[in-house]
Amino acid sequence: RVWLDVLLYTGLRRGDAVRLGRQHLRDGVATIKTEKTGTEVTLPILPMLAETLAAGPCGDLAFIAGSRGQPMAKKTFSNEFQIACRAAGVPGSAHGVRKIAATRAANAGATVAQLEAIFGWSGGRMAALYTRAADRRRLSMEAMTKLANEKRKSIVAP
Repeated sequence: RVWLDVLLYTGLRRGDAVRLGRQHLRDGVATIKTEKTGTEVTLPILPMLAETLAAGPCGDLAFIAGSRGQPMAKKTFSNEFQIACRAAGVPGSAHGVRKIAATRAANAGATVAQLEAIFGWSGGRMAALYTRAADRRRLSMEAMTKLANEKRKSIVAP
Protein backbone atom coordinates (compact mmCIF):
# COMPACT_ATOMS: atom_id res chain seq x y z
CA ARG A 1 0.00 0.00 0.00
CA VAL A 2 2.89 2.34 0.74
CA TRP A 3 4.20 1.93 -2.80
CA LEU A 4 0.86 2.73 -4.41
CA ASP A 5 0.01 5.67 -2.17
CA VAL A 6 3.44 7.32 -2.51
CA LEU A 7 3.00 7.24 -6.28
CA LEU A 8 -0.68 8.21 -6.27
CA TYR A 9 -0.55 11.04 -3.72
CA THR A 10 2.75 12.62 -4.78
CA GLY A 11 2.77 12.09 -8.55
CA LEU A 12 6.52 11.51 -8.40
CA ARG A 13 8.40 9.57 -11.06
CA ARG A 14 9.57 6.15 -9.90
CA GLY A 15 13.18 7.35 -9.47
CA ASP A 16 12.05 10.14 -7.15
CA ALA A 17 9.43 8.03 -5.37
CA VAL A 18 12.06 5.49 -4.27
CA ARG A 19 14.23 8.30 -2.82
CA LEU A 20 11.43 10.06 -0.92
CA GLY A 21 11.81 9.67 2.84
CA ARG A 22 11.44 11.39 6.19
CA GLN A 23 14.48 13.57 5.47
CA HIS A 24 12.41 15.32 2.78
CA LEU A 25 9.56 16.23 5.16
CA ARG A 26 9.17 19.44 7.13
CA ASP A 27 5.88 20.32 8.81
CA GLY A 28 3.88 17.90 6.66
CA VAL A 29 5.39 19.08 3.37
CA ALA A 30 7.80 17.08 1.21
CA THR A 31 10.40 18.91 -0.83
CA ILE A 32 12.55 16.95 -3.27
CA LYS A 33 14.71 17.83 -6.26
CA THR A 34 13.67 15.63 -9.15
CA GLU A 35 16.22 13.24 -10.57
CA LYS A 36 15.27 13.76 -14.22
CA THR A 37 15.11 17.56 -14.48
CA GLY A 38 16.58 18.84 -11.21
CA THR A 39 13.36 20.74 -10.57
CA GLU A 40 12.45 21.15 -6.92
CA VAL A 41 8.89 20.07 -6.18
CA THR A 42 7.03 20.87 -2.99
CA LEU A 43 4.20 18.53 -2.08
CA PRO A 44 1.97 18.66 0.98
CA ILE A 45 1.58 15.18 2.43
CA LEU A 46 -2.15 14.59 2.08
CA PRO A 47 -3.99 12.94 5.01
CA MET A 48 -4.49 9.69 3.09
CA LEU A 49 -0.75 9.39 2.41
CA ALA A 50 0.12 10.38 5.99
CA GLU A 51 -2.07 7.54 7.29
CA THR A 52 -0.44 5.06 4.95
CA LEU A 53 3.07 6.16 5.90
CA ALA A 54 2.21 5.94 9.61
CA ALA A 55 0.91 2.38 9.12
CA GLY A 56 3.91 1.39 6.98
CA PRO A 57 5.93 -0.58 6.41
CA CYS A 58 8.47 2.06 5.42
CA GLY A 59 12.25 1.98 5.28
CA ASP A 60 14.55 4.17 7.36
CA LEU A 61 15.93 6.17 4.42
CA ALA A 62 13.02 5.90 2.00
CA PHE A 63 9.31 5.26 2.43
CA ILE A 64 9.40 2.72 -0.41
CA ALA A 65 11.65 -0.11 0.70
CA GLY A 66 12.44 -3.70 -0.08
CA SER A 67 11.65 -6.66 2.17
CA ARG A 68 14.62 -5.89 4.47
CA GLY A 69 13.73 -2.19 4.79
CA GLN A 70 16.45 -1.04 2.39
CA PRO A 71 15.83 1.56 -0.33
CA MET A 72 15.09 0.10 -3.76
CA ALA A 73 16.64 0.96 -7.11
CA LYS A 74 14.09 2.52 -9.46
CA LYS A 75 14.30 -0.38 -11.95
CA THR A 76 13.84 -2.97 -9.17
CA PHE A 77 10.91 -1.02 -7.79
CA SER A 78 9.32 -0.73 -11.23
CA ASN A 79 9.66 -4.47 -11.83
CA GLU A 80 8.34 -5.38 -8.36
CA PHE A 81 5.43 -2.96 -8.75
CA GLN A 82 4.43 -4.60 -12.05
CA ILE A 83 4.65 -8.05 -10.45
CA ALA A 84 2.40 -6.86 -7.61
CA CYS A 85 -0.09 -5.45 -10.12
CA ARG A 86 -0.23 -8.73 -12.01
CA ALA A 87 -0.67 -10.65 -8.74
CA ALA A 88 -3.59 -8.35 -7.90
CA GLY A 89 -5.10 -8.99 -11.32
CA VAL A 90 -4.85 -5.39 -12.49
CA PRO A 91 -2.84 -3.85 -15.31
CA GLY A 92 -0.39 -1.35 -13.98
CA SER A 93 3.00 0.29 -13.79
CA ALA A 94 4.58 2.95 -11.62
CA HIS A 95 4.41 5.39 -14.54
CA GLY A 96 0.76 4.53 -15.06
CA VAL A 97 0.00 5.61 -11.50
CA ARG A 98 1.77 8.93 -12.17
CA LYS A 99 -0.54 9.40 -15.17
CA ILE A 100 -3.54 8.58 -12.98
CA ALA A 101 -2.39 11.18 -10.44
CA ALA A 102 -2.08 13.82 -13.19
CA THR A 103 -5.51 12.93 -14.58
CA ARG A 104 -7.11 13.12 -11.13
CA ALA A 105 -5.51 16.50 -10.42
CA ALA A 106 -6.63 17.90 -13.79
CA ASN A 107 -10.15 16.54 -13.34
CA ALA A 108 -10.25 18.19 -9.91
CA GLY A 109 -9.56 21.54 -11.59
CA ALA A 110 -5.77 21.90 -11.33
CA THR A 111 -4.39 24.46 -13.76
CA VAL A 112 -1.45 23.99 -16.13
CA ALA A 113 0.77 25.93 -13.71
CA GLN A 114 -0.39 23.83 -10.76
CA LEU A 115 0.22 20.57 -12.62
CA GLU A 116 3.70 21.76 -13.59
CA ALA A 117 4.43 22.56 -9.94
CA ILE A 118 3.23 19.16 -8.74
CA PHE A 119 4.81 17.00 -11.43
CA GLY A 120 7.98 19.00 -12.07
CA TRP A 121 7.12 19.70 -15.70
CA SER A 122 7.91 22.86 -17.64
CA GLY A 123 6.86 24.36 -20.94
CA GLY A 124 3.16 23.56 -20.56
CA ARG A 125 2.98 20.65 -23.03
CA MET A 126 2.59 17.77 -20.57
CA ALA A 127 0.23 19.64 -18.28
CA ALA A 128 -1.87 20.76 -21.26
CA LEU A 129 -2.45 17.13 -22.25
CA TYR A 130 -4.20 16.55 -18.95
CA THR A 131 -6.03 19.88 -18.61
CA ARG A 132 -7.28 19.71 -22.21
CA ALA A 133 -9.03 16.40 -21.57
CA ALA A 134 -10.39 17.57 -18.21
CA ASP A 135 -11.55 20.89 -19.68
CA ARG A 136 -13.21 19.14 -22.62
CA ARG A 137 -15.19 16.92 -20.25
CA ARG A 138 -16.16 19.79 -17.94
CA LEU A 139 -17.10 22.09 -20.82
CA SER A 140 -19.16 19.35 -22.48
CA MET A 141 -21.10 18.76 -19.27
CA GLU A 142 -21.72 22.49 -18.84
CA ALA A 143 -22.79 22.92 -22.47
CA MET A 144 -25.19 19.99 -22.36
CA THR A 145 -26.78 21.40 -19.21
CA LYS A 146 -27.27 24.69 -21.05
CA LEU A 147 -28.77 22.85 -24.00
CA ALA A 148 -31.16 20.97 -21.73
CA ASN A 149 -32.22 24.24 -20.06
CA GLU A 150 -32.69 25.94 -23.45
CA LYS A 151 -34.78 23.02 -24.71
CA ARG A 152 -37.05 23.29 -21.67
CA LYS A 153 -37.53 27.03 -22.25
CA SER A 154 -38.44 26.59 -25.91
CA ILE A 155 -40.89 23.79 -25.14
CA VAL A 156 -42.62 25.73 -22.38
CA ALA A 157 -42.74 29.07 -24.24
CA PRO A 158 -45.79 29.73 -26.46
